[in-house]
Amino acid sequence: MVKVREDFPQLNDGRVDLERWIARLPIDATHVSIDQLQQAFELAEACAARPSQLTGEEDAAHISFFTALEMVEILADLHLDQDSLIAAALFRAVREHRLTINDVSSQFGMSVAKLIDGVLGMAAISKVNEQLDVPVLGQSEAQSETIRKMLVALVDDVRVALIKLAERTAAIRSVKNNTDKRQRVAREVFDIYAPLAHRLGIGHIKWELEDLSFRYLQPTAYKKIAKLLDEKRLDRQRYIDEAIDTLGKALQADGIDADIAGRVKHIYSIWRKMQRKGIGFSQVYDIRAVRILVPDLKSCYSALGLVHGLWRNIPNEFDDYIANPKENGYRSLHTAVIGPQGKVLEIQIRTRAMHEEAEFGVCSHWMYKGTDKNAKTNSSYDEKIAWLRQVLDWHEESGSNSDVAEQFSRAQDRVYVFTPEGHVVNLQSGATPLDFAYHIHTEVGNRCRGAKVNGRIVPLTYTLNTGERVEVLTGKDSEPRRDWLQGNLGYLKTSRARTKVQHWFRQQAKEDNIAAGRALLEKEFRRLALNSIDYKYIAGHLHCPSVDDMYASVGAGEISTLQIIKAANQVAGKDEADQSEILRLRQPSQARKGDQVRISGVGNLMTHFARCCKPLPGDGIAGYITIGRGVSVHRQDCNKLLQLQSVEPQRIITVDWAGDHIDTYPVDILITAYDRQGLLRDITLQLASEKVNVISMNTVTDAEKHLANMSIRLEISDLAALSGLFNRLNSLPNVISVERIREG
Repeated sequence: MVKVREDFPQLNDGRVDLERWIARLPIDATHVSIDQLQQAFELAEACAARPSQLTGEEDAAHISFFTALEMVEILADLHLDQDSLIAAALFRAVREHRLTINDVSSQFGMSVAKLIDGVLGMAAISKVNEQLDVPVLGQSEAQSETIRKMLVALVDDVRVALIKLAERTAAIRSVKNNTDKRQRVAREVFDIYAPLAHRLGIGHIKWELEDLSFRYLQPTAYKKIAKLLDEKRLDRQRYIDEAIDTLGKALQADGIDADIAGRVKHIYSIWRKMQRKGIGFSQVYDIRAVRILVPDLKSCYSALGLVHGLWRNIPNEFDDYIANPKENGYRSLHTAVIGPQGKVLEIQIRTRAMHEEAEFGVCSHWMYKGTDKNAKTNSSYDEKIAWLRQVLDWHEESGSNSDVAEQFSRAQDRVYVFTPEGHVVNLQSGATPLDFAYHIHTEVGNRCRGAKVNGRIVPLTYTLNTGERVEVLTGKDSEPRRDWLQGNLGYLKTSRARTKVQHWFRQQAKEDNIAAGRALLEKEFRRLALNSIDYKYIAGHLHCPSVDDMYASVGAGEISTLQIIKAANQVAGKDEADQSEILRLRQPSQARKGDQVRISGVGNLMTHFARCCKPLPGDGIAGYITIGRGVSVHRQDCNKLLQLQSVEPQRIITVDWAGDHIDTYPVDILITAYDRQGLLRDITLQLASEKVNVISMNTVTDAEKHLANMSIRLEISDLAALSGLFNRLNSLPNVISVERIREG
């Protein structure tokens, strides 16, 4: 089923007659601006006359322009919207650097520019696929599967995938006489884009891509089947005509309005069935097939009963894809019967709406876009768009029996990045360059000293995004650092990489781990101003046989300093004497025990509940300072409170329920930093983002040394929270140190 490109209508000077060409496009003028399309096509034609900035461009500019128009024809057949058609028209000009994305955005809007940018991002797939070597047609390689998943992960808008499909369809049509490109393009289309068309439910595009790929990858098998089909065509057509005539009369007599036509089975599908079942051409029975289109669901099953009444059905050859649709949304009834002359005949029965979906898949929505006549159709489309992000279980192509939903739930948490050689690496979402390094090889991770993403140096805590190219910088004498294992610093996000780092430290001498662990703990406790620590007690709490074993575990990365601090808090909570030794914190700034509400910012005040609105725990509340009776607590929507707020707003204060409050303790800290503009702002923003209440702040600046010392009193819940806050403040630019000020 090879489709040949139609000739474009031409003017006397040999150029494309754009007006006549646009007039024959199957577009709805009520939803598409013909003037906008005309402008886009004229711009694409003008760009074709400009020299390309790319080197080694093989196609002439006018060929590139014809390809752009062919892409538009494909998408117009799929009933896509105006932005998609314009993006398709201009894509080649932008890709070949004859036009910039900014020019597109200024003339046709950001939506069109984003579509082109998305399709350009998917071009990375082609570069990787050139390096794949899949020797046998139909076999699925792990790398090829990863590329398919990456392709879908790149797509934020379904139209990006459809434009790319149109571009690859035009590409494989154009390589008929180009023996150099034919194999490469066919392999890429077969491995990636034909399965994508299948998953999007676009049947006629899928069939064309499969047949053309098969023609170039297996020319001998293709020609053999094509010849057999041609030889049997007249006999098959006479047989189909007889079956259609019989069916038409029976359906009409039963009052069923139906469209009946012969269905052509495409060549690759025949070959695949022959290979899968190990049969010859003569045993492929569904070459003789009829499709019946009826107006509604009830008529589908009525027609099925009528068919089975006319001819005997073959057992185990009936599939109800209406009650149980395929994973790509395909719906139809399939049955095989012993038809006229005792020959097997396949019959498909579906509604006309189901047929539109089978042919156009997710694209069928654009037939209705801009109208509210069919809310159900629009709702179905929205579900399909959400589903596109789930297209990661390539069940039919990979032979996997995994549950689709389970596959998607895992895939949503994946990113796909390139190695410098162009291979795709599959990592969990949030992974860093260090995770990438350990995924490549343990030694690459151990010797990592830096990383580049898309040619730019990035920190090892950088979060990788799908489609980026990552290069690990290694040093001969580099080795893992213990702070990589500190979770709050963000170096490692995957358990695999963390395990490898821990293993490396375990291999080091225990004495070194003990020394390193002791140094880490002493540094952490020093900045938290904790001196009287019962390490033996904490070691026992963490199930370490001795203090040295605890040090060794910290040094090897098996126990973090944060775990030690949390253990100290837990130990302290059991014994008030221990608490005074370990925490050394003032009494919490809390309301009196038994109070139901807490007053924010004014300490402990007498409170009572207003009788007018009688607030209950869980209600939104506010306080009004009375004269002589403390604070009256009202519901926030109380009419009396609203009246008081309009008259005396200065006496309205914030209160909240004591049960929602976590104990906090006032702590003094000292931040030392090189002075710079915006330093105070960055520190206060960090404190605000951590929801830390600041009681007081004092800054002293040394102009000669350009140093700033900030003394801050804040409220903190526990030492673990304080340690985490210190780490985040330390990560701010120009901050030298952050430590707790010890009393006395």
